[in-house]
Amino acid sequence: MSDMREMEPVDYPIPAPEVLDPPAQWAELRQKCPVAGVRFPSGDAAVLLTRYEDVRLALSDSRLTREGLARPDAARITAGDAEGIFSSPMARTLNAEGHERWRRMVGKWFTAKRMAALKPRMEETADRLIDTMIEHGSPADVISHLAFPLPVYVICTMLGVPESDRELFKGWSDTFLNMTKYTKEETDAAHRDFASYMAGLIEAKRQAPGEDLLSQLMDGTDAEGEPMSEEGLVATGQALLLAGHETTAGFIAMMTAHLLSERSRWERLLADPSLIRSAVEEVLRFDPNGSGFGMLRYAHDDVELSEGTIPRGTTVVCSMAAANRDERAWDGPDAMDLGRSPNPHLTFGAGAHSCLGQPLARTELQAVLGVMLRRLPDLRLAVDARELQRHEGMLTSHLTEVPVTW
Repeated sequence: MSDMREMEPVDYPIPAPEVLDPPAQWAELRQKCPVAGVRFPSGDAAVLLTRYEDVRLALSDSRLTREGLARPDAARITAGDAEGIFSSPMARTLNAEGHERWRRMVGKWFTAKRMAALKPRMEETADRLIDTMIEHGSPADVISHLAFPLPVYVICTMLGVPESDRELFKGWSDTFLNMTKYTKEETDAAHRDFASYMAGLIEAKRQAPGEDLLSQLMDGTDAEGEPMSEEGLVATGQALLLAGHETTAGFIAMMTAHLLSERSRWERLLADPSLIRSAVEEVLRFDPNGSGFGMLRYAHDDVELSEGTIPRGTTVVCSMAAANRDERAWDGPDAMDLGRSPNPHLTFGAGAHSCLGQPLARTELQAVLGVMLRRLPDLRLAVDARELQRHEGMLTSHLTEVPVTW
């Protein structure tokens, strides 16, 4: 087995030959160098994990944390990023609140039961958006008509944010997640503008609170009876708004592309809609782009893995998407099995830092897929799947558009 120190660092992110396919190098790294040295666009060195057990351990191990990414010796993704994208003012504020404390205060609003109660409204919204797409006529772009506006509407409603401001969020999100397009000055300005916007919204809610999540969090306290700080409320609103629309919009688009790229998949779901729940989980596992750049961690101590040691002070990239294709963890990992069960994929992470909003994302995906199958049974891609394109230079590798016909 090759040692990562004996190999030339791999440029990261690793490009894929086709938009819906994983990089061929993933399989090679899992076999020959599962703890691989990589080089970010900044030139900084990090370590890439591609095996399922390694990634799951790294995401759960207390010796590997996100908070450490603010350290001066942590790798920076881009050369002009003096503080690091993952150590932004928003991230630092949430870290200061205390991760476990913050999750307890916010997580109770994102339970599977609460999200299930929102599902009928999600379905109504999807129906309305599909009405508009049908009026537009075929072909139409799934992203602009459905995948983007649906999660924006849902998260704005949950947080009590005017949906009319969604273009602002889209611009800020693009700035935060782009690795190469924006300067540090532009990124800093976006962080300031977004924080200012959220602070103003929270102040308005203090004057006239509603039933929304932000209003509820303002009145909430932790186990010791302490409220969330004002800065924490602002950062929480930012984080939930960004994560609540950006990631789910990308998942809806990729789900549509994967299910339509091979017609038999769509037809199987038409014949048996009871597979919708397992199909959503399989798309989340199968998609090579869903977790984008991967999850970064900082090693506060040496950590032993399957075929190597992560030295203390190393920045680690946990590739959940590569781990989800690991032959050691799955039967036929490169085949999409819509009835696959169990399906313990790592797309939403693992352990204490797993995605807080995963019940929301799962519910939205199930809701929109059910409505699409019912309303648009003849849905097809309007272009060859190989013509689809991703946003380049982004931490999240979402599609630019998904043209469909019916």
